[in-house]
Amino acid sequence: MKKALGWIVLILVIFYIGTNPGPASEIAQGIGDGFAEVFRNIGVFLRELSN
Repeated sequence: MKKALGWIVLILVIFYIGTNPGPASEIAQGIGDGFAEVFRNIGVFLRELSN
C-alpha cells in the first residue's frame, strides 16, 4: 500500500510541475532557500562553538 501511495504522489507532483511550472519552481526555490538557511545556521553555530 505504501509503495502504491508513493507512486500516486510522485505522479501527482509530476503532473503539477507539468501543468504549473511557474508556481512549482517558486516552491522548489523556497525549499532550497530553507535548506540553505539551515546549513548556514549550522555553520554559524559550529563557528561560534569553536571560538
